[in-house]
Amino acid sequence: MGNGVSSFNQLIHDLSVDSDGSSVEFSSGEEDDGYSSPASPGSQSSRVSWASSVREYDKHQTLIGYLLSWILFPFKLLFGLPIWFFRLLFSRGSWSSNSPRASSIPSPRKLPSLRDHFVHRATDRRRGVIEDLHLATEICIEAAFDAVHKAAHFILSPSEAFRILSGWVFPQWSSSVHVHESDENVPTSILGEDDSAPTERKISFHPLNTDARTCQDVITELGYPYEAIHVVTEDGYILLMERIPRHNSRKAVYLQHGVFDSSMGWVSNGVVGSPAFAAFDQGYDVFLGNFRGLVSREHVDKNISSRQYWRYSINEHGTKDIPAMIEKIHEVKTFELKLRYPDFDEENSDQQPYNLCAICHSLGGAGILMYVITRRIEQNAHRLSRLILLSPAGFHDDSNLAFTLVEHIFIALAPILVKFVPAFYIPTRFFRMLLNKLARDFNNYPAVGGLVQTLMSYVVGGDSSNWVGVLGLPHYNMNDMPGVSFYVALHLAQMKRSGKFRMFDYGNPEANLQVYDSPEPLDLGEYFNLIDIPVDLVAGRKDKIIRPSMVRKYYKLMKEAGVEVSYNEYEYAHLDFTFSHREELLAYVMSRLQLVKSTPKRQLSSQDRCLKKELHEHSD
Repeated sequence: MGNGVSSFNQLIHDLSVDSDGSSVEFSSGEEDDGYSSPASPGSQSSRVSWASSVREYDKHQTLIGYLLSWILFPFKLLFGLPIWFFRLLFSRGSWSSNSPRASSIPSPRKLPSLRDHFVHRATDRRRGVIEDLHLATEICIEAAFDAVHKAAHFILSPSEAFRILSGWVFPQWSSSVHVHESDENVPTSILGEDDSAPTERKISFHPLNTDARTCQDVITELGYPYEAIHVVTEDGYILLMERIPRHNSRKAVYLQHGVFDSSMGWVSNGVVGSPAFAAFDQGYDVFLGNFRGLVSREHVDKNISSRQYWRYSINEHGTKDIPAMIEKIHEVKTFELKLRYPDFDEENSDQQPYNLCAICHSLGGAGILMYVITRRIEQNAHRLSRLILLSPAGFHDDSNLAFTLVEHIFIALAPILVKFVPAFYIPTRFFRMLLNKLARDFNNYPAVGGLVQTLMSYVVGGDSSNWVGVLGLPHYNMNDMPGVSFYVALHLAQMKRSGKFRMFDYGNPEANLQVYDSPEPLDLGEYFNLIDIPVDLVAGRKDKIIRPSMVRKYYKLMKEAGVEVSYNEYEYAHLDFTFSHREELLAYVMSRLQLVKSTPKRQLSSQDRCLKKELHEHSD
């Protein structure tokens, strides 16, 4: 599909390889804290991991094995039995007459084939905490019955019990007997033993059974092309901008997520219901932006502290993150199109060779408006042709009681809270893993999921978004998770208190004067007249986080400022704009993108002229 290779075709190829007798080997990787990340569904090393059986991995090398050892520790103290007895007790399989240790070679018929994987792939095989406890209980009961069985066997067969005990006391006797017996084995020929061995695929299986897929995994496993572009901001933050490329297309779209989200939100509904795939299928070169704020803390300073990393507000999203990503898009697209269309003469043209539209949700909408206005104030080109804003943040004075209480707490206790809470995120891999597994319980047990859904709905003022489904998305995984800086939350509280869409208030006139040349923060609403491109506003009637009245406030102020703006409403809650499959929304968004027919004229800046010179030197 496009410039990529369909993962479905790759899977069919693997099925044919498996039918020829290729083998599968399970192996567990090791990491610093003992947990290994699962392989991504789009990689060769994960073709069979979802179809593996619960009984295949070693009980002594997983969390369950440690759990059993602690549960049965009182029995060891009570009966005073030696450690070797418990090793004997929990060994899998029966004792062989040739060796005191059980065989660790798995039976080939227990290994799942790729055809089994193809059948089970349609269902989610991950387990939650409740299922883990249920499994541990079953194993404990099985171990207890196995202990009674072995004890009865020893009592009824004293000679065999004596031989096993003597093997533990005098291991050299057992080894000599084993070597002597093994010498009597007669080698036999195997059909096809001279043939070359089939290619072996090693699968990294995660014993904790969690999902750590990335946006790249979701895109590539659906057969779409993928590129990762690392962007460095002016203040040293390293951002991951992901791309579904159409290198020769003159139509590009930039998608920017909202709070507690990432680029995963734009592809989470698969081929049919995701805005990113819909835009690509319509011929667009798709760029997925990621704000700073991932727990991985990507920064040029590898030793940056947590407090320093999270010291940013929405100002940095709009004036550093978005400019860095859009300038990178401009650099990449201009270079590629110059190579594709060598007859394009930039020296005699005041046009950029492509159209770039932006689709933004929630906080991304506030950030992109801040970007356009500040670039126009600085008299710099913003590169954009159209804005489509889905429930944009910025105005929040019409909100529920819960948000009003949070606003007062943030404003009053900000100097104290910021010293203890630099950001809102889950800091350790263990608790992120626990949340990921609890999300499986919420989905697998309707009663538990319904309770969580109701509680989350009340916390956010009655918003009926699918909160349980969002928690189960892969980007809320044990390896990384979106976070929100304390200053971003404080900035939103300031906007709610003032009733204005304005930049961050640093707390005193002197600090504001240094940043804005004014004792008060810049009120962006007063500069809507600088917006020189069409804007489409979309609100959700069921949205209780950013209510339709706040989006209509945007519409009213823009209309008064002479902006070419449109307004539309749907029966959506806040997260439905990205995490739900909405055909009418996709149709509307695609129809607005298609309104951009020709490349808008832009006066080239000095940076553009430098880039033109580099491109001409490269072509020469």
